[in-house]
Amino acid sequence: RARRKARAALASAVPARSHRSETRASSFTYLLLRFPLFIIILLIVLVELLLYFAIRQIVNLWEYFFTWRGTKNRLRRRLQSAPNYAAWCEAAKQFDTYLGLDAWKRDPADPVYDWRLIRKQARLLRDLRAQGEPGVYRLLETLTSGAVKSNLGGCENARLYSRTYFGTKDVIEDYVGQVTESLDYVYHSKTLTVSEKQSFFKRASRNYGRTALCLSGGASFAYYHFGVLRALLDRNLLPKVLTGTSGGALIAAIVGTRTDDELRPMLAPSLASKINAFTTDWFKVAQRFARHRVMLDVDELARKMQWVTLGSMTFREAFERTGRILNVTVVPYGGQGPPKLLNHLTAPNVIIWSALLASSAVPGLLPPVVLLMKNAKGEAEPFMHSGLTWRDGSLRVDIPLQALNYYFNVRYTIVSQVNPHVTLFFYEHRGSVGRPSSHLRGKGWRGGFVASSLEHFLKLDLKKWVRIVSDLELLPRIMDEDLAFLWLQRFHGNVTIIPRASLSDYPRLLSDPSPERLAHYIDGGQRRTWPKLHMIENRILIERKI
Repeated sequence: RARRKARAALASAVPARSHRSETRASSFTYLLLRFPLFIIILLIVLVELLLYFAIRQIVNLWEYFFTWRGTKNRLRRRLQSAPNYAAWCEAAKQFDTYLGLDAWKRDPADPVYDWRLIRKQARLLRDLRAQGEPGVYRLLETLTSGAVKSNLGGCENARLYSRTYFGTKDVIEDYVGQVTESLDYVYHSKTLTVSEKQSFFKRASRNYGRTALCLSGGASFAYYHFGVLRALLDRNLLPKVLTGTSGGALIAAIVGTRTDDELRPMLAPSLASKINAFTTDWFKVAQRFARHRVMLDVDELARKMQWVTLGSMTFREAFERTGRILNVTVVPYGGQGPPKLLNHLTAPNVIIWSALLASSAVPGLLPPVVLLMKNAKGEAEPFMHSGLTWRDGSLRVDIPLQALNYYFNVRYTIVSQVNPHVTLFFYEHRGSVGRPSSHLRGKGWRGGFVASSLEHFLKLDLKKWVRIVSDLELLPRIMDEDLAFLWLQRFHGNVTIIPRASLSDYPRLLSDPSPERLAHYIDGGQRRTWPKLHMIENRILIERKI
């Protein structure tokens, strides 16, 4: 009964198409020069795009024909074909040894972090533990004032994990080990009282902060998130704080409403039978788009979302059931007000599936929707405390870093980024975590300094032109949104995982996966996550110990 009421409220609350007119500058020169200026900028952008992708292809061809040769290519293929994470680690370590990178690991010096501070802290913690119980108060002070800090001395800099295929500087590995052992020592200390221990660990948790997993939107590309989740879950590295937008919100909701034991058997190709968001009559889709300028029916999609969220579960109920902190980003329709991060603190009684619909309300796909909440009787009713109708949060904030830090003290983010308009422009000049540059054994620039410089210049110039078009209001708002923000946001985190999409993925951008196709997505997501796991593990080891 509650579900029927919820669907009825949702369907009746969907607004008609907005006819709000945007207030724009209307001077004579603006009206005269607006479109000619836009056309000139568009031509410049098209030329720069051609040059940009030409440079990318030249670098790819150079690496294919001249870089990956002989033993180096054989080791690379072994790494790429590893059947599981253990085999991948073994192949990565052998690759590092062949390239002579073990010497780099042993040498603590590097300009990207304060290696003297890290070495000093590790030695001090070891010495204080060796003193036994008499030194426990000084150990406590050292941990509080220095050792247990997020990114102490720059030790979490991604560059430190981008020079090798596996691992980082030995001094950083030692530091992580010394901190975790010292935290254990404090916990088991017989000198400290329970109150002193509780006070210390609360301060340590505040100092160190939390880790969050952020799942981007990206239509059917979002299925790569399942592989990322599989890799993290297998290593017990899945953070408690989760956030998602659009397709990423749907997958975050699956995780946020289920325990680890429920998730493990689910994250398999057989899950495809439950994913049916786009299973519909395409003739009706065409009719609906012609009439209402949207492709999907809200009421039909609401019924399909019931399995995702185990019925009409609210954010508070999900938190109480799993201990996970699920966050979904939405923005108010019409441009008024800031984006809103929905979770068990800001919207405890909001029904999760209504938030998923709002986060999937992309212009042309779904209309803006009303959020629903449970009242004191457990019945669904419109949630109107912060706005009337809502739509996809990724239109303005794909990765809500500031809000996560404000509400949950998130200091470290793992971003699974699959937006096709974003991933096309990701180019790691100096390599990425677990994937060093192939030039000069990880020390050089990808494709050489000239190619990297040109790529970076063109990308920044393209972003400049998008900013100019937005600031000067040269492009009309499309379906009441400034689409320039699709390119002007921050899309990366401390660790950014970018599954490698194949050409066959693009025709399936708005389709449900078959079991075979979902196996492809899971495998692809896992393989792109494996190189990042050691860096994530070093971070989460300390966080979990606290």
